Amino acid sequence: MRHIASCLIAAAALVATPAAADAPEKLDILKGVKSVVVQTEDGPVEITRVMTDCALNAGWLQPLVPVEGAHPATEIEVLEALNDPDWVVVDMRTIEWRVKATIPGSIHIPYTEVAQRLDELGCARAGQGWDCAKARHVVAFCNGPVCPQSPTALRAMAREGFPPERMHYYRGGMQDWLALGLTTVEGAF
Repeated sequence: MRHIASCLIAAAALVATPAAADAPEKLDILKGVKSVVVQTEDGPVEITRVMTDCALNAGWLQPLVPVEGAHPATEIEVLEALNDPDWVVVDMRTIEWRVKATIPGSIHIPYTEVAQRLDELGCARAGQGWDCAKARHVVAFCNGPVCPQSPTALRAMAREGFPPERMHYYRGGMQDWLALGLTTVEGAF
């Protein structure tokens, strides 16, 4: 609960604080884009992004569907998948993030390793490639809407032959899971 309270205080401070010379560094909103100007009734407003206590990393906004044919997933689909043997929930973050907190029942395959570990997702080696005809449904997550780790992993999986229709992307990731007060486990390897 303290995390959520500190996030609300930090958000209020951003609204109440006028721009200053020592303003925090602007982060990417989209890859390589640090601001978007919108026209309002009161004139143009520049939308920017800075690091807050709520943000888990400094990435950039990820698309809801990072691979054509993949499906977006919410907490409801994550919860359902955790008890379905045909599904697997995969924490695709680096180990440093996973040990801090993760979704109970998820497995860990870092985004940098997933293309070599498709056998853990129901694929079988076929020559130098993969046969994913019997692949499980995968719900991939990382740190949240600005984290590129699981989208990078899903693109690697598709490149290796994993069927996109069996990919489910929980874009909210740990940021939303924590904000909603859902149970986590620590120290999971």
